[in-house]
Amino acid sequence: MDTHKNARLTPKGREAMVRSVVDSGLNSAAAARRFHTTSKTVAKWVNRFRAEGVDGLRDRSSKPLSSPSQILLSTADMVESLRRQRCTQEQIAVQLDISKASVSRILKQRGLSLLSALEPQTPRPRYERASPGEIIHIDIKKLGRFNRIGHRITRNVVGHSGTGRPGYEFVHVAIDDHSRIAIARVFPDEKKESAIAFLEAAFSYYRSLGITISRVMTDNGSCYRSKAFIRACKRLGIKQIRTRPYTPQTNGKAERFIQTALREWAYARAYNNSDERHGDLARWLHRYNWHRPHASLGKQTPVSRLGLTTNNVLQLHS
Repeated sequence: MDTHKNARLTPKGREAMVRSVVDSGLNSAAAARRFHTTSKTVAKWVNRFRAEGVDGLRDRSSKPLSSPSQILLSTADMVESLRRQRCTQEQIAVQLDISKASVSRILKQRGLSLLSALEPQTPRPRYERASPGEIIHIDIKKLGRFNRIGHRITRNVVGHSGTGRPGYEFVHVAIDDHSRIAIARVFPDEKKESAIAFLEAAFSYYRSLGITISRVMTDNGSCYRSKAFIRACKRLGIKQIRTRPYTPQTNGKAERFIQTALREWAYARAYNNSDERHGDLARWLHRYNWHRPHASLGKQTPVSRLGLTTNNVLQLHS
């Protein structure tokens, strides 16, 4: 039992109750009134104390001494064996003449409730490019606009605002595969014009850090498949790579950065409105790139991967 050791009628309280009977001479009814319990309970603990001493006042397991109907270990092993032959729970129950509930319980204990557990997926290989700019991962995150503190803080789900739905805004993000240096900008949509404007902004930002972008990896969104975006990549001398359909993990670094941004920026504190949240983005990005240790970089900051000289740092850091 998860109770405080000095709470009433736990070992300490039981001992006081029992000694009021054994040592002080109270009868069971009087002790029951004093300790706010029943005479039957008093008698039970007194008998245990006389038989086993103070040790008899400790909590005991509620597990029965015997379980005649318990499934035999050999039967449980047969359940696992049949499951590994890809039998369903119903088939196993019929074949072994036991209930489906018993089969389900055994499979849950052995981690085989789902057939997919029989063939665990091999972890996807992790990769990292050798130098900054070889691949920049780009993605978009849709966020709801608001004009008052949202329901994530207040827990009051009544729509986006009290005067209507102010709509959405789209955070375009880019992160360098090697250094993890990131940039993000908020746009009113995810159309090709916004995607191109962000690509140009990212190109200029990375170039200011001495990074030349060779390739960008995007998903298969319509803005990235547009001819205008393809032409913009060619004009900037960038090769575009698109992920395979339905495999967002290929662009995992951008996905992971978005999750970090949501946790540490977008949902980190109670913004009064979405414009205030937007205004805080630059501050958070500066911290992310220049001051925040990154687990995959050995607890170093992303900018440490650029090998900047002291003069460069003084010029670029603000």
